[in-house]
Amino acid sequence: MNCYDRRLRRTVPARGSSRNDLVSPPQRPIVNGWSLPFHAFQIIAWVLYGYMAIVGFGIYIPLLPYNWKYAGYCIIGVTFVSHFVTHLVAVSIDPADSSVRARKNYSNPMPVLDKRTHPHVIQNLHCTILALTEHILSVKHCSSCNKCIYDFDHHCNWLNNCVGGRNYWFFLVTVVSAVLGILLFVFVILFIFIEHFVNPATLRSAPQFNGKSLEETIMCSLKYI
Repeated sequence: MNCYDRRLRRTVPARGSSRNDLVSPPQRPIVNGWSLPFHAFQIIAWVLYGYMAIVGFGIYIPLLPYNWKYAGYCIIGVTFVSHFVTHLVAVSIDPADSSVRARKNYSNPMPVLDKRTHPHVIQNLHCTILALTEHILSVKHCSSCNKCIYDFDHHCNWLNNCVGGRNYWFFLVTVVSAVLGILLFVFVILFIFIEHFVNPATLRSAPQFNGKSLEETIMCSLKYI
């Protein structure tokens, strides 16, 4: 075997050794949670919200005793409206730092980060991508949104947006109202399930349900959605 054959001395580039692997691809920053592409968790959250609203207010609450029904509409209704409003606000707010929002250049691709020169996006309170000097330690560059976030907490996939100082309290109310609404609906469903076997006469006590079966009750409830 001829070890000096030129064909045997040819080599291919090692996988992963390309110079481009050290450079992050340019990416447009996300303005808020309505920026495309939507995250799968964000779509699941809105589908679940719509499903629980239709099933809860259209089927389960009308099955409650007549005197309890209005309390159920009021308490659970306030919880759902609070969640809806705060969820919209938390998604719609741009949590970026004021210096980033002042530029209004979200339509342009971000500069390329060369990790050989800058292993981290922010060094010594200076963002190497946006060429901005941060004034406080709590400002961090989010790799998902590709921008500096004021008082950064985390990037929430359910909102498709970062949670920072500008929308933190709206995010907190969104989480609390979601948990409270789920607990209230679980209580209503358990009550209806137990009363269906223990004392079914207490259910479907509204006048429009008189003499109707459970299937007819559900169809009648859907008319009031």
